[in-house]
Amino acid sequence: MVVDPLLFKAGLWIGALGLLLAALTVAGFWGRWGIRFRLVGISSFTVLLAVASMAFAVSYEERQTIPGAVNVPIVFDNGRGLIVAAPREPLPAAAVAPTLEQLVVNQSRRPQSAADGQITVRLRQVEPTEEAGVSRPRLLGEARLPLGGRLEDIRLSLPAVT
Repeated sequence: MVVDPLLFKAGLWIGALGLLLAALTVAGFWGRWGIRFRLVGISSFTVLLAVASMAFAVSYEERQTIPGAVNVPIVFDNGRGLIVAAPREPLPAAAVAPTLEQLVVNQSRRPQSAADGQITVRLRQVEPTEEAGVSRPRLLGEARLPLGGRLEDIRLSLPAVT
């Protein structure tokens, strides 16, 4: 569990403000102020904001970086263990394996369910063909990690270069 200290402290301050506003709301109802119902909304939103920021501070985890890996965007995630990523630029052959490892390690932290009990990450690149306006995907590699597995449990599958 990683705690972001700045966000956690902000959550505490916002929470204190929310409690102060809640006390002011109670005083508003006791004094029958005309603004009392607006104070209900303001204080409840402030308390909700405090709880949300503290929860985010506790649950935030930084992404792992592996030497030689390139950051690539995820283009497909079915939420059941299959993730597809595609680099925007051509990827050097030496960067494929570290990139796959980095992707599978970072995706394994997310809660997932998989039918076969493992997370599969595919790295593909879209290449143009001879026909104008037509392209085809080319699989650069695939990584598999059992749910709850460690870095040592990653199985890489890299196709032969043609």
